[in-house]
Formats: sequence, structure tokens, C-alpha cells
Amino acid sequence: MKAWILVIFICLQLSGTLSNALLTSTHTVMHSSTLVAKTSIHSSSRLGNSLTDAVDLPRGGGNSQQPQGGGTATIPNEVFNLVKSIVGAGVLSLPAGVVAFGNAPSAMIPAVVLIAVMGVISAYTFALIGRVSKSTHTMSYADAWDVTVGKSTSWIIAFSCFIDCWFGNLSYSMILADTIKNLLASMGIAATRTQSLLGVTGTVLLPLCLMKNLSSLAPFSLVGIIGMLYTTLVMGFRYFSGAYAPGGKFLATAMTAPTFGNAGAAAAMSAKTLILTSMLSNAYIAHFNAPKYLAELKNNTMGRFTQVIAWSFGSSVALYSIITTFGFLTFGASSNGLILNNYSTQDLLMSLSRFAVGLSVTGSYPLLFDGARDGFLDLFKVPKEKRNDSLFNKVTIGILAVTTLVAAKLTDLGLVASVGGATFGTALVFIYPTIMFLKCQRKSTKETSFAKIIAFLGVVMGVLGTKLALG
Repeated sequence: MKAWILVIFICLQLSGTLSNALLTSTHTVMHSSTLVAKTSIHSSSRLGNSLTDAVDLPRGGGNSQQPQGGGTATIPNEVFNLVKSIVGAGVLSLPAGVVAFGNAPSAMIPAVVLIAVMGVISAYTFALIGRVSKSTHTMSYADAWDVTVGKSTSWIIAFSCFIDCWFGNLSYSMILADTIKNLLASMGIAATRTQSLLGVTGTVLLPLCLMKNLSSLAPFSLVGIIGMLYTTLVMGFRYFSGAYAPGGKFLATAMTAPTFGNAGAAAAMSAKTLILTSMLSNAYIAHFNAPKYLAELKNNTMGRFTQVIAWSFGSSVALYSIITTFGFLTFGASSNGLILNNYSTQDLLMSLSRFAVGLSVTGSYPLLFDGARDGFLDLFKVPKEKRNDSLFNKVTIGILAVTTLVAAKLTDLGLVASVGGATFGTALVFIYPTIMFLKCQRKSTKETSFAKIIAFLGVVMGVLGTKLALG
């Protein structure tokens, strides 16, 4: 228990340090008045929250400028909403990321350090987007990119939005396949993983994804964060009670018995640590919505915006560290790509956790799918006036069918998370924000060099991380 308290204390200290570190200003650039009429950008995190908020903000002209003084949201409101956007069911794959390089309990030491470092960098680049948005007087990620980089490369944002959201839906389909299969098993009903996935897709996901108005699904974001907090508490209770340790109550019925070896903290020097790093590149993604959070914050100075970022990312670092620690220290090298798959189907507390996670993922799936569908249509430059119900339904069925087919074949959530993180995760967190920031700079500063280093690290981690994940 002391170790748990220590982790929380360290992460809160990190959030305080981050709050001071991010209080810097950016140079302004001239606002462009040649932006197109309107767009919709969606944020997602395959390891992050199941709720994906749609950003449908005005583009171009005077109406696209951020309102003086911001919106009406308080700092606590913003922190709560941003944490909801970051933290989600995908975090349950992180223990498998530790297994990539270590199998002894001490491997959690460098793992927690890495979780914290990636959280700080992600928070910094999130702040960069806010600063660029403020300096360019834009209210969306796409606007900021168009003003700083140019509209000729706007397809990069549309493609990234589509792929990132699609990977998120793929991860959620895989989670639902395993979760429903195990829930049915706990009730004495035998069903294969594919049968479970096809059942939930045909009867629940398809009707939800065909909905034209998704506002009624917003409460599932709250269900998601409550479910993750409950899961964290249960994982901690099972670890400290030794229920899955030798002689434990559920060891005999655990789907995978715990396994530990000798690869501890020193094993973090291995290149395979980049697999966990790649997974963490996705863990904190909420960056597409940075301009939205800045615009909605009351008295939206960069100082107040930085407080929102520090508390939000600091809390996420703490929660990620705790969940990863409990999962890995309970099952070690046997940690599954979805850690819930390790626990016994006869464990009632974990069955309730599976139900909460399944409900959250099901309710938020169409919100994320909406981003993938719009990203797909934006990528192929389909005009808004041609996006009728017939096309809407065809694209929905097509994307959902492909997603379900791939999810039925893939069983390793950790692999999907690491590959997705190594590719578009690193681009969204390390590369795109720094490119926009560097385009805003009128002269080089120390921060300019720091931003270039982050971009370079993003490229290196992306290339090596993808190779190791697939290897």
C-alpha cells in the first residue's frame, strides 16, 4: 500500500512541476482570412478515453477567432472533461507493454518512470497546440495546421484522424470480443470470441453507429471513468489480498497463471522498451481537441490553461501507473494484451469490472466511429452536400464490416496498441504539434531546439517502435 501512495505522490509532484514548466509564451503569426467554411475534427485515443468529443467549430473569417476571455468552463470542469478524454479501456493493455522488456517486479520502476516522462511530453505538446491556436486566433486543430503549415497538406490531418479513430474502433471491437466471451463464460454460457463479436456488432454496434444524433450517448463518458476507477480499485484489492498469488483463492481458475523471471529494472536498457513507449504514445492523445479546451476555458490565459493541462495529465499519469503496476505485479510475464483476460471468470468483482468496461466501450464506440467515418469522407474530399443518408449508411456498414473482420482475426490488443502508437500515435503527439509550433517561430530560441528534439525522437521512436512491434 505504501508503494501505491508513493506513486500517487510522485505523479502529483510531476503535475506541479509541469504547471511551472509550461508557462511560456509563443510568438504570434498573422491570422489567415482564406480558410474554408467549416469542418469537423474528432479526437481519439486508442489507449485513451472511450468518449470522443466532436469538435465542430467555425473555420475562417472573423467567426473562427477565439472569443475574448474564452468560454464559461472552470478549471475543475476542464480537468474532469480532459481526464475523461484521455483515460479509457485501452490502458488495460499497458501491463503487456512492460512484459515486452521485463518479467521481474523491479521492471515496474523504469516502466513508471517512462509512463511519467511520456505523460509530461504529451502534456507539453498538448500545450503547444493550445499556444499555436491562441497565436493564430484559430479554434480547431485543422485551422491551426492550415494557417501554420498550409492547406495543401490538410489531407495529412484528415488521414491521421481517420486512421487514429479506426485503430481505436479496432481496439474496442477486440475488447468487446474478449469481454463478452468472458462475461458469458461467467454465466455458464459457452461462446467463441468471434461469435461474441458478431453478436454485439450486429445487434448493438451497427444500430448505434447508424444513429444520426449521438448526444444521448454522452453519459457513457462518465460510465467509462467510473468503470476505470472501479477496475483500478478491484485490481489493487486482488493484488494486495494475494487472490492470484500461490495458494490464492482464484489462482486455480485464473485464465493465465502468474509468471515471473529475472529480467528486472536493468532490462529497460533493451530496445524492446520502445514497445511500451509506442503504446504510451497513444495513451495520452487528446490533442485534436486542445483548441476546443482552450476556447471553452473561462478567462483562458495560458497560465490557467496550463493548470488544466498539468492536473489532467498528472492525474492520468497517476492512474496509468497504478493500473499498470497492479496488473503486472499480479501476473508478471503472463500479463495479457487485455489484462482483464488474466482474471478468473469466477471472480465476481472482476466480472463486474468487465461489465463496466464493456458498457463503456459499447456506448462510446459510435462516438469514436463518427470520427473515423468523417475522417474517411474528408480524406476523399466528399463535399458536405453529398453526404446524404444513403452514402452515410454505406460507409458505416463498410467501415464497420472491415473493422469487425480484422478484430475477429487479431487477438493481441497490445500488438494493435503498440503498432498504432508507433505510427500515428508518435505523429500526433511528437511530430504534428512541434511542426506547427516551429512554423510559428520568427526566430530560434532554446525552446525551438527542444521542439526539434521532440520531433526527431518521434520519428526515431516511430520507425524503431513499429519494427520491434511487428518483429
